[in-house]
Amino acid sequence: MKEKSYSQRRACALAGIDPRVYRRRSARPADAELRKRLKDLSSERRRFGYRRLHILLKREGWEVNWKKLYRIYREEGLTVRKRGGWKRAIGTKAPMAIPQGPNQRWSLDFVSDALSDGRRFRVLCVIDDFSRECLAAVVDTSLSGDRVARELDRIAEMRGYPCMVVSANGTELTSNAMLKWQEDRHVDWHYIAPGKPM
Repeated sequence: MKEKSYSQRRACALAGIDPRVYRRRSARPADAELRKRLKDLSSERRRFGYRRLHILLKREGWEVNWKKLYRIYREEGLTVRKRGGWKRAIGTKAPMAIPQGPNQRWSLDFVSDALSDGRRFRVLCVIDDFSRECLAAVVDTSLSGDRVARELDRIAEMRGYPCMVVSANGTELTSNAMLKWQEDRHVDWHYIAPGKPM
């Protein structure tokens, strides 16, 4: 219409759309506060996609349909970049306090190896950062988020829950089961940047 001075009707016919579709103005609300909170959460949790962010928003009392959230998530350009080669994920930006006593901060990580027949197994290591005590070394061929949550509860039965847990961004440690565990037990969680265990 601008370049060739076509009428609206002719331009719409060439583009294959109804003129009413072209003239329609969106009546959607701006959702400025939701957009701002979504941006804040995605900057805190850099590796969380829209599904996990939706869970966090629901906890805060936002009543939003996941399809609408996904549309806003895409419009704001918050899509998590696919990992390729070197991991570029950045951990939580909040500074960590140095623990002043036992049971203030635990660290979790996985190590893996293989048996002589080639079967792989993993070990979940749970360490108290103050005393350097190994609270648990859980060995299994598969360790899901539900299993990690159960093991942390088992340790907490003897020692109580920590103030904070530090871990990498592994799928077991960012699963819905672990997010629910953090919320229900009121435990802060700090995700480190990959390759920066210190």
